[in-house]
Amino acid sequence: MSINHVRPWRNIYRRKSRQIMVGNVPVGGDAPISVQTMTNTLTTDVKATIAQVQAAAEAGADIVRISVPDQDSSRALKEIVAECPVPIVADIHFHYKRGIEAAEAGAACLRINPGNIGDEARVKEVIKAARDNNCSIRIGVNAGSLEKHLLEKYGEPTPDAMVESGLDHIKILQDNDFHEFKISCKASDVFMAAAAYQTLADQTDCPIHLGITEAGGLVSGTIKSAIGLGNLLWMGIGDTIRVSLSADPVEEVKVGYEILKSLGLRHRGVNIISCPSCARQGFDVIKTVEALEKRLEHIKTPMSLSIIGCVVNGPGEALMTDVGFTGGGAGSGMVYLAGKQSHKMSNEQMIDHIVEQVEQKAAEIDAGTTDTMVAE
Repeated sequence: MSINHVRPWRNIYRRKSRQIMVGNVPVGGDAPISVQTMTNTLTTDVKATIAQVQAAAEAGADIVRISVPDQDSSRALKEIVAECPVPIVADIHFHYKRGIEAAEAGAACLRINPGNIGDEARVKEVIKAARDNNCSIRIGVNAGSLEKHLLEKYGEPTPDAMVESGLDHIKILQDNDFHEFKISCKASDVFMAAAAYQTLADQTDCPIHLGITEAGGLVSGTIKSAIGLGNLLWMGIGDTIRVSLSADPVEEVKVGYEILKSLGLRHRGVNIISCPSCARQGFDVIKTVEALEKRLEHIKTPMSLSIIGCVVNGPGEALMTDVGFTGGGAGSGMVYLAGKQSHKMSNEQMIDHIVEQVEQKAAEIDAGTTDTMVAE
């Protein structure tokens, strides 16, 4: 029985959207919320870009975006797409011809920015290229690059200006009988982005790509994204997400999953529940968790592990996890399996032992499926 049926207060009722395909990844409808990132290599450096896409895919990225700023990048994109294990979104700005070239090069989706892609005639050419090459489109509205007439109308970037920009471009696509599109309304200001997304969600049924743009570095950007995306996801808004960090794209994927995991929307790998540690701890909790995070990165099977320093909360947390370790006295602690006390283990051997227990449990849980994606 699903945990949501047992605990109804955990339910998140997702906004009903129609479904599109980004390559072989469904976005919207009842599809699981997909996780995206973007490469930061030079696209013309084919080897480095492919390596970064592969690393992101190994970390769990469902879709990866690549910037296509010039014709050389368009040529490189064809080589890159052929070697990548996940669908590629071509990021297009200013030069509509790059969008045409990217579609012809095999991109699964084109991201076009209403604020700089050009007039309706140019958008129509991009639409034709997308249709001819079985390519979807993301309308990527950004508060930092709104159309001039909207800035004049509203005086500054506002949620209403962002939504109007998005709806105007939705109309262009629909007037051209093109419906394989999703939309984003990003801002670096959490309040602006959230307001824009909420309004947009009420006015269109197309899939929504969530993001807080230019969120910042690893720590500050993670916090800002967790607040902005977390609140929207909690409201049921969002069909695919990208966490924007000034950091390795793999970190964006990890943070994206952690946000989804914290809301029970998607599960992948080991969810470590650990205490912040205090004078009561029976072992060095912080160093232990750091070591376990690294040692267990290869586990993709969804499961839970509790690492608690003492018996105040340790036994209670262990009741709800697949594997648990609670600190005790005399240099040892208690190992819990499936919520029950199993055996004692010395602190010196506990990391290796926990890794072994997690690997064994993962094999028992799932011999083939490596990712549980909650769709409801």
